[in-house]
Amino acid sequence: MVRLEDSHLRERVTEYLQQFVNEERQLRLKEVLKNRTRHVTVVLEDLFQTQNISAVLRTCECYGVQDVHVIKNRNDFEIHKAISMGADKWLSINEYPHKEGNVKACIDRLHEQGYWVAATLPDEQKRTIFDIPVERKTAFLFGTELTGLSDEAIKYADGNVLIPMYGFTESFNISNSAAIILSHFTERMRHSTADWHLSDAEFDELYFEWLQKSVKDPDGLIKWFMQHNS
Repeated sequence: MVRLEDSHLRERVTEYLQQFVNEERQLRLKEVLKNRTRHVTVVLEDLFQTQNISAVLRTCECYGVQDVHVIKNRNDFEIHKAISMGADKWLSINEYPHKEGNVKACIDRLHEQGYWVAATLPDEQKRTIFDIPVERKTAFLFGTELTGLSDEAIKYADGNVLIPMYGFTESFNISNSAAIILSHFTERMRHSTADWHLSDAEFDELYFEWLQKSVKDPDGLIKWFMQHNS
């Protein structure tokens, strides 16, 4: 994927690439981008079941959540294509390889970006998803299927959040938890006064990226443009 830091150059290349994408497709890309958000994001810590990973990615894409952060420790990050249904193609996935301090590095980065970081925990003494104000940028941390979040993730998070449950079972499947939380949060967010839309710069950058994913041989097309329009 070609990235151009010069916004003027990127605009020119974008106009060029649009020649190879029909108008209906262009409008569809822009319509989806209008509903994309970085006001909320998801962090997956060391998940190992590809079905769950892929289901969470699909949920994020469906609810318009652009960024997913993946912390890798013991388990590799693999996508089950039949379950993700291509959702990962349209997401910005940020990976943190296994090394000392990678959990803190991820949370520090989120703090720098202005996120309030919420650890999802089945603890009845903590706040529920209905108590989380949607006006502030929020990152939801989800832990591995068997043991949940690590002590380090809980330590550096800003607070905890749970999904109210009224049965004997103590927790939801990780993919179900993400779907429930994002459904409630994004719906309230979209009906709030929060400035949840992408900035103009973010919109343009992603549109350029998505155009490349919508044409054959984008690298070759961009290389030709650069050679003939320098």
